Amino acid sequence: MKLLTLVAVAAILSACSQLPDLQSGYAPYDPDAPQGTTRYSPVLAGTVNHTPVGPSSWLETNERVAPKAGAR
Repeated sequence: MKLLTLVAVAAILSACSQLPDLQSGYAPYDPDAPQGTTRYSPVLAGTVNHTPVGPSSWLETNERVAPKAGAR
């Protein structure tokens, strides 16, 4: 009976204790917490225009991609 009383008293006293603070980092409600910086970045930044173009002369294209004189 003494053991049951001891367990009951221990359970009641443990219910009165405060839970540990398990928060890591800053609290969202803390006004002194540092704020991250945000930077505007346009959605189309760095895109390349790929509009269709007309056909080019095959002679000019062949000369541009052909090996240069003296090149191996």
